[in-house]
Amino acid sequence: MASQDIIARSATTTRPPSVRTQDEVAKLIDTTKCIGCKACQVACSEWNELRDDVGHNLGTYDNPQDLSADTWTLMRFTEHETDAGNLEWLIRKDGCLHCAEPGCLAACPSPGAIIKHANGIVDFDQDHCIGCGYCITGCPFNIPRISQKDHKAYKCTLCSDRVAVGLEPACVKTCPTGAIVFGSKEDMKEHAAERIVDLKSRGFENAGLYDPAGVGGTHVMYVLHHADTPRLYAGLPDHPAISPLVDLWKGLSKPLALLAMGAAVLAGFFHYVRVGPQLVEEDEHPVTLDPAVHEFDPSVHTFDPTKPGGGDRP
Repeated sequence: MASQDIIARSATTTRPPSVRTQDEVAKLIDTTKCIGCKACQVACSEWNELRDDVGHNLGTYDNPQDLSADTWTLMRFTEHETDAGNLEWLIRKDGCLHCAEPGCLAACPSPGAIIKHANGIVDFDQDHCIGCGYCITGCPFNIPRISQKDHKAYKCTLCSDRVAVGLEPACVKTCPTGAIVFGSKEDMKEHAAERIVDLKSRGFENAGLYDPAGVGGTHVMYVLHHADTPRLYAGLPDHPAISPLVDLWKGLSKPLALLAMGAAVLAGFFHYVRVGPQLVEEDEHPVTLDPAVHEFDPSVHTFDPTKPGGGDRP
């Protein structure tokens, strides 16, 4: 996307000039339609040319077991027993939710490493990433991952390259059941409202939309059977919010740290001004005396008071 589409950069307080007005986009994931086929997971890998290590069967359908720098989206499977004793499969496509108030961007100390576009997409710029991992601390969904190869942070980009030219994300295009749809955020919320009405008419009284206000809303939303308990879906946070550590870093600790650094530099400068010029440096090339010339011989230079002249002559 063009630079004029950026509305926020990490570690930068200056708003980019000439921001173009754009409609906010969103991806809606309907967990009630998902069959866990992993087509979206494969499409993400293919489009972004990601090749993670071959996983191992550890007794679950999750494969690989977690997100990584080479796995940006992952199907998570949960067995849930209802109050009536029935078993439910709760399947969720995990990945970056592209928060309206991204904690990763707030926590990042590197200017321009994380950017937010006018359409709501939050993206990482690896050229500016320093691999500190603060974005992981700032994310309430535990999404970013640090690569062991180049020590940079990676996550889902919401296919910003495809969206920039009018295409839908790769996962949306490949979904065979229509569980993933993409469009303007307003359209996606309207679509979700229709689905929720239908679900409630079929007995899912707690069906609802997952668009948490604690992060200002998200640009990847879920339709859930059990919207009252999102944690049932592989630990999806009930009430996500930016960590207080991020607020502490940005609000109090960062100015104090900068003040301490400035004080240290100033103290070093005054120390040099007062003490530095008075220090005498050692000669890098000292004169070495020849021991053969300056060697002391007691037999020659011995004083004897009983001899004429003190005995200083042979």
